[in-house]
Amino acid sequence: MITLTHYLVISAILFSIGLVGVIRRKNLLMLFFSTEILLNSVNIGFAAVSKFYADVTGQLFAFFIIAVAASEVAVGLGLLVLWYKRSGTIDLDSLQSMKG
Repeated sequence: MITLTHYLVISAILFSIGLVGVIRRKNLLMLFFSTEILLNSVNIGFAAVSKFYADVTGQLFAFFIIAVAASEVAVGLGLLVLWYKRSGTIDLDSLQSMKG
């Protein structure tokens, strides 16, 4: 039988993977993927605790996190395409050389 602990362990593992990805990645696209993994791991935790306590509050929070993540991806990918057209790379080190 799958319990709340199983879901929270999976959520913690995914959160750790996403956190390592955010810290170690130099590619902006991989950075976006890592933040998505972080947000989805939190969603798993919220939904599991919500189901365990038979309360929909956690599921509502997960729904709003999904909406925020979708808008973050839309804006982030737009900026990423613009940056790639200007610099020819999506490497984070190229952001250090921005000139105004």
